[in-house]
Amino acid sequence: MGSLTNYIIRRILFMIPVLIGITMIIYFVGSLAGNPRDIIRLSFRVITPQQLAYLNHYFHLDQPVYVRYFYYLWDLIHGNLGISLTSGRPVIDEIGPWVWTSLYLQFSALALSVLIGIPVGIYSAKKQYSKSDYAITGIAIFGYSMPTFWLATMMIIVFSFRLGWLPAFGASSGYLGYWWGNWFMDRIAHLIIPMTVLAYVEVATFVRLIRGSMLEILRQDYILAGYASGLKERTIIWKHALKNAITPVLTIIALSIATALASAPALETATTWPGLGYYFVQAAQSLDLVTVEGITVIITLLVLITSMILDFLYGYLDPRVRIT
Repeated sequence: MGSLTNYIIRRILFMIPVLIGITMIIYFVGSLAGNPRDIIRLSFRVITPQQLAYLNHYFHLDQPVYVRYFYYLWDLIHGNLGISLTSGRPVIDEIGPWVWTSLYLQFSALALSVLIGIPVGIYSAKKQYSKSDYAITGIAIFGYSMPTFWLATMMIIVFSFRLGWLPAFGASSGYLGYWWGNWFMDRIAHLIIPMTVLAYVEVATFVRLIRGSMLEILRQDYILAGYASGLKERTIIWKHALKNAITPVLTIIALSIATALASAPALETATTWPGLGYYFVQAAQSLDLVTVEGITVIITLLVLITSMILDFLYGYLDPRVRIT
């Protein structure tokens, strides 16, 4: 327990300079895009001298940029991500509704991709160089290489505009009335296209990783010894082989969770899905630098925390990986 506590403390201490370094890059690069006061004047064309003086004071524009960074860092430490340059509301309040919609989409797609990707990857490895293996590999490579916005556009053309089975845009029909007659089915109908596209790309990744890992592990001596001793194939595959083959998949799952809040801006924009990725694109287009910086900091923090949790899982699944 002592070594585990020391490890956690060391990882947290390691995260601090990394986080500071990333916030410095985010802030200084963002400051090159323009003066926040001028960006606000583009959104609010009528602005009084008193309001301009307040903006100068709020953003510390009479100070050098490195001094302004320290004010920014101080606000971050206190949980203040700043004020949106376009809406005038706190960024932490602005992004709330978008976060939940993104998580709803991302976790649905992730659950579907895990349920499909792992069994299909195992089957592909067991049937190596068979017709079904070639077919699965080809479909996986297609999904892995196609841009999500192109796949989403094709599905919208076929299933929305040609067949009329599914809604083309958004997360709900709103005032237009429920799709398929009720609220729940309306949400499901809107979810199908973006979830399927996202899950297809993730399934392709899982299949390739699981297949590669399983092919290597199935040739290990302890697996061959299991077959020789008469163990059932199901026991060998699911209890012994998969435990060692799943490590790279865990990495992808963990990173998917960490970047779930903004990992699909192109897909969310193509389907007008009201998630954080869509909001991030809107903020960037309107030069709302404070919002862009706030979203980026949150994602960075999630990636660092997930990386630390991932190391614990590695140590649990593979005793050769020691936490010291």
